[in-house]
Amino acid sequence: MMTAALLASILAALAVWLWTGPDVATLRLDRLTTHHEEPCRPPLSRLLRRTSRARRADAWRRASIELCHALSAELSAGRTPGEALTRAVTAVDLPDPEPFRPVLAAARDGGDVSSALLSAAPDQGGEGLRRLAACWDVGVTVGAGLTALVERVASTLRTAQAHRQDVAAQLAGPRTTARMLAALPALGLLMGAALGMRPLDFLLGGVPGLLCLAAGLALDACGLWWTHRMATRAAQS
Repeated sequence: MMTAALLASILAALAVWLWTGPDVATLRLDRLTTHHEEPCRPPLSRLLRRTSRARRADAWRRASIELCHALSAELSAGRTPGEALTRAVTAVDLPDPEPFRPVLAAARDGGDVSSALLSAAPDQGGEGLRRLAACWDVGVTVGAGLTALVERVASTLRTAQAHRQDVAAQLAGPRTTARMLAALPALGLLMGAALGMRPLDFLLGGVPGLLCLAAGLALDACGLWWTHRMATRAAQS
């Protein structure tokens, strides 16, 4: 009974890791962008880092929307672009204010604000800041209406954020169902052991049982991987 419970726990942990772990493309990108001297991180560390980066990207997207709204309000109040950006940046709760110090300096001193915004934009979640930099370049250099451009960027970012939240809510049900289905084999082993059928004696006692065990694990992993890929593509569309 203890052995069956241990194996069931291992299978359940493997199913959860396969579902929540990074896909093949993410692993390849991490290997290409990671220095060779960096020690190998355990799967749990990679999972936590991936979750932290996703939350940080979402925080930057929300801050970009707030920044565009604040900047539009300051411009509508009649302030100059540099003064409006300075007041907007100080009014928004940024995930990391440190990269925005060059932006504030450029806004106060009349420097290249567009380049400063591009430098401050993070790789993940910085789409709004990059769009704002393009609007700033067009509005200040060409002389187009900066207020209207910033309002349009804010509307676009708000629509994209609402779409991501809607997709995430719609995918919550399929993700939960897939996790439950992945844990069913482990539950079946526990139920069989509780009924005295000794399923481990068959699975680990000979070649047919080992083949069935390997096939079951492979199919379970393939199902999790395929569902995860479909959910990821749906979230990125």
